[in-house]
Amino acid sequence: MTTTNPRIADHPVEPVFLERWSPRAFTGEAISETELRRMFEAARWAPSSYNSQPWRFVYARRDNAYWDRLLGLLIPFNQSWAKTASALVFAVSCETMPGKDGPVPQRAHAFDTGAAWGALALQATFMGWHAHAMVGIEWERVDAVLNVPAGHTVQAAIAIGKKGPPEQLPEMLQAREVPSQRNPQSDFVFEGGF
Repeated sequence: MTTTNPRIADHPVEPVFLERWSPRAFTGEAISETELRRMFEAARWAPSSYNSQPWRFVYARRDNAYWDRLLGLLIPFNQSWAKTASALVFAVSCETMPGKDGPVPQRAHAFDTGAAWGALALQATFMGWHAHAMVGIEWERVDAVLNVPAGHTVQAAIAIGKKGPPEQLPEMLQAREVPSQRNPQSDFVFEGGF
């Protein structure tokens, strides 16, 4: 068994898989463009069907002109804690890929963008940062505010930052500011069918 934090793996895995978790308390310290680009570079190398690489990322660092606009796309609950993140990122997927006679549906666009998000999150962990993905977004406004092109789908928002003290969170969230456990494999792995 592999252990770290209070997490315990049932089978040996690399420690980074247990170290990666999604805190809500962040320090608010600045993240450099170079550090953020390292995370995007990890996402760049994620696997994708037909090597179509359907992921797109729209981001703002807390010290730039786009911060308030992106923060305002989160529901109020998520704004309440994400406001202390160092960067906000919106993961968007392209629904088509080039075909012989023009664009064709890319059926795995969400799946592949999820793989890119996973790579980004693990790279953040390797670098001493944390990434917290969320779908608590103002869905009716996000496409227009981000100028999302037709044929693209916003999948999630991601807050990136250095872990801060839980005491800065509302009391109801402080107790939840620990790495969460996972369901056993018996709940989601089936040999030969469900």
